[in-house]
Amino acid sequence: MKEIILIKNGELALKGLNRNVFEDTLIKNLKVALQNCGEHTIRKAQSTIYIEPSSEDFDFDEALDRVSKVFGIAAFSRARVCEKDIDSILTNACEYLKETMQSVKTFKVEAKRADKRFPLKSPEISARVGAALLSNYHHLKVDVHNPDVIVTVEVRDYAAYIRAGQLHGAGGLPVGTAGKAAILISGGIDSPVAAWTMAKRGLKLDAIHFASPPYTSPRAEQKVKTLLSKVALYCGTIKLAIVPFTEIQEKIAEVCPEEYFTLIMRRMMMRIAEKIAAYHKCGALITGESLGQVASQTLPAIGVTDAVTKMPVLRPLIGSDKEEIIKISRKIDTFETSCLPYEDCCTVFTPKHPKTRPTIALCEEAEAALNIDELIKKAIEETKFVFID
Repeated sequence: MKEIILIKNGELALKGLNRNVFEDTLIKNLKVALQNCGEHTIRKAQSTIYIEPSSEDFDFDEALDRVSKVFGIAAFSRARVCEKDIDSILTNACEYLKETMQSVKTFKVEAKRADKRFPLKSPEISARVGAALLSNYHHLKVDVHNPDVIVTVEVRDYAAYIRAGQLHGAGGLPVGTAGKAAILISGGIDSPVAAWTMAKRGLKLDAIHFASPPYTSPRAEQKVKTLLSKVALYCGTIKLAIVPFTEIQEKIAEVCPEEYFTLIMRRMMMRIAEKIAAYHKCGALITGESLGQVASQTLPAIGVTDAVTKMPVLRPLIGSDKEEIIKISRKIDTFETSCLPYEDCCTVFTPKHPKTRPTIALCEEAEAALNIDELIKKAIEETKFVFID
């Protein structure tokens, strides 16, 4: 009898007439994620996706790890496939679940009879399987309220499936079902978390990084690539635009009032990011800003920054505190990399007393000495692109 991976897609079941589109995208993403895990087939039926190995070298452990990072999955598990016959189900349950049953003290059995032609009803299947397990593993006790493990038997159209417990999936929606957006990534803790959060809601990601050599080093650029590679484990390949920003920052420092340095820098970033994002057919920009975290993230400052772009700006962390953001960064393994002490351009030419209550009119007056269009044009022309996966 063979072993497979069963996937429950959770939120997709609520998508009504569009459900097939979401499920097909999820299957496409799974095919990409499971490359090099060994030969297999993927099919869907009755709100379940089946990953069926077709070669002996299929790497179950690696496949399960990759499945755990694919958005759109509520839960998944390894399962034994057997004939739709109660004797076959009992024999396979006792054999397949041996290691699990020997490691626990209590259990319960849940049965799901999707094929109503099967002669036993769900409670009868549960009782028969439970009795068989108790007779084979004498240390076990049934606990229907708080068992160490839940054994599930599903009787479907073509076969029966036996599993013990299930793992939580990444949740969310399949990447690509909500369009595409560009994340402005600095190398700090927040922006990778913002990228991951929006990918979880189905967005395909591009990324834009502003580099200011010699004030920022090649190691800072590599840090960003490493962070994106960790996010890419969840959302697939990310196209990264690396924008040269040195000349713009030096010009701002030369001709603009110091207290406006950061605000004008961010306005220039938004102008450039919008043009790059629009050219690559992104529908929105994403930033890692959290309200009030720094001077440039006050409500007036955010308003001044947004005033230079017509594209929607998504800020998924706007109401999160630092501890909440750090918790997610640890979960997705970006925290340690984000803490590496390499300067990013946001820390270059930082004013001693930044403006915290700016207005659009005052910002426009402060940046009037800049040749904005020429600076933007040159930066975009010199932008380089790399793919991160």
